[in-house]
Amino acid sequence: MTQTRIAIIGGSGIYDIDGLEDAAWQQVETPWGAPSDHILTGRLEGVGMAFLPRHGRGHVHAPGSVPYRANIDALKRLGVTDVISVSACGSFREAMAPGDFVIVDQFIDRTVGRAASFFGPGCVAHVSMAHPTCPRLGDACENAARDAGIPVHRGGTYLAMEGPQFSTLAESRMYREAWGADVIGMTAMPEAKLAREAELCYATVAMITDYDSWHPDHGAVDITQIVATLTGNADKGRGLVARLPALLGTDRAPCPHGCDRALDHAILTAPGARDAQVMARLDAVAGRVL
Repeated sequence: MTQTRIAIIGGSGIYDIDGLEDAAWQQVETPWGAPSDHILTGRLEGVGMAFLPRHGRGHVHAPGSVPYRANIDALKRLGVTDVISVSACGSFREAMAPGDFVIVDQFIDRTVGRAASFFGPGCVAHVSMAHPTCPRLGDACENAARDAGIPVHRGGTYLAMEGPQFSTLAESRMYREAWGADVIGMTAMPEAKLAREAELCYATVAMITDYDSWHPDHGAVDITQIVATLTGNADKGRGLVARLPALLGTDRAPCPHGCDRALDHAILTAPGARDAQVMARLDAVAGRVL
């Protein structure tokens, strides 16, 4: 058993956690550069918490400039065990309406040019992404949402696009009809991949703001519409977060799905062939196996 420490990576509209005891913003240095912002730490109902605003306070990072590796490394250095990612998304499904939450369980990665791995020349590793989110955390998020009275859908495929522009109508129709995606956003990748490499349990909560551009009755995505929905979603998101400590508890057993052992058989580079400088950068994310 270890001590639970929950990290919330807050997306658009969510920049802090209500009710934290001993709250303090901490600067964390990583070999991958500075995280998006200082990290707010404290305790909520006796459970250690960390909050990282993905875009930085004031929304200074675009989706493509978020320092994803530094963010995940910093959370690992703080002793985080479980990561809940909260992000604003568009919907490809009529039933997943603006204001609803979706507990995502699959991803399609359409991002380009983002560093997607901690590993590479000098230390090669391949982790499984067949099931990229933790069902145990998904259960907690679903239960928290229902307890808070939030309309929630369990399961969905998240199309991660590069952005920062929204989809064309042709793209929106393709993602929905041909590819079977359920929601669309700009930040879950490579975040989910990096969390798996760092052996962190990870779940994504998509907060629906709009119907993207496919819906014949809603027209093109309008940023003013999104911002208006964001305000209500942010309040709901804080309600969900407030219920997580009681659901996850203070003591944490090994993940039944193996998220915290993802590197057991992933590293292929022989010990004698590993680059020392690369090893030094991996001290937090892969220290358990290296």
